[in-house]
Amino acid sequence: MTPKQRSRARVVQALYQWLVSGDNINDIELQFLNQKEGKISKAFFSNLLLNIPKNITILDEIIKPSLDRDIDELGPTEKAILYLGVYELKFQPEVPYKVVINEAVELSKLYGADGSYKLVNSSLDKIAPELRSLEIS
Repeated sequence: MTPKQRSRARVVQALYQWLVSGDNINDIELQFLNQKEGKISKAFFSNLLLNIPKNITILDEIIKPSLDRDIDELGPTEKAILYLGVYELKFQPEVPYKVVINEAVELSKLYGADGSYKLVNSSLDKIAPELRSLEIS
């Protein structure tokens, strides 16, 4: 894994912890920044981790129409991965949309339930044209 890929994986783990425990996101950030396993891009990690919760309402509104079920029926891992992917699509245009989708699918295969990568891929495939219309066309 590259430092950015490892950072995304840690963001998913930290968001999972936040979604399940409701702990303070700043405390969770410090816990993950103090981990020694593998090099991460700390600025990239912190930017994602601290800004996703701040934009959760916007992210929920973007995600909901792309699902065939209520967003509350998703597990915390799938939610965390979708939040990461949609945040990057909306707020980080410097990251190509194909990279965002591929990274999210790979994280789903690594951490998600069996077959959850299909839901993540389908959802992000529907969302990307709305958020990245210039890049896609």
